[in-house]
Order: sequence, then structure tokens, then C-alpha cells
Amino acid sequence: MFTGALTADLLLGDVHSLKGKRAVVRPIVAELRRRFAVAAAEVGDLDLHRRVQVGVATVAGDAGQVTDVLDACERLLAERPEVTLLSTHRQLFSDSDD
Repeated sequence: MFTGALTADLLLGDVHSLKGKRAVVRPIVAELRRRFAVAAAEVGDLDLHRRVQVGVATVAGDAGQVTDVLDACERLLAERPEVTLLSTHRQLFSDSDD
């Protein structure tokens, strides 16, 4: 069994409040969950209105499938016109890791 995690650092476009930030981030997180059956949430920069970190996690039987799902999630984030993908960080864990 393999578990993969992706953390994406995003810059939001024309957002001037935390309420406006929520209006942009919620649909993105919901789409990640719906399209790819992953766990996704806003995980960082909670009090900044133009920056957000989104975390994604998935589990699969082989590492290739985990990588494919995380690649697809990263592409979705990169293609969203209302945000700019600044950076990503990935981790892959195996159940045989000590």
C-alpha cells in the first residue's frame, strides 16, 4: 500500500478579504475531492487573504497510481485561472517504510 501527499502553494488573484479567499478556495478543494476521490483541504496560510496552501492525500495499491493521481491534481491546480501555482511538495510513503 502506498500513500501520497501533495502540498501546493497558491497565489490567489483579485481577493481582498478572507471571505473572498474562501469563495475561491472552497470550489477548488471540492473539485479535487469530487474528480479524484482524494482527501483535500486548505492546510496553510489561513490568515493571509492572497495566499493558500492546499493539501491533497491519496492511497493506492501501487506507487504509479498514487503518482498519477497527484499529477492530475497538480495539473488541475495549475490550470485554474483564478490562482497561480507557486510551488508543490510531494511525499510518497509505503507501508513497508520503517
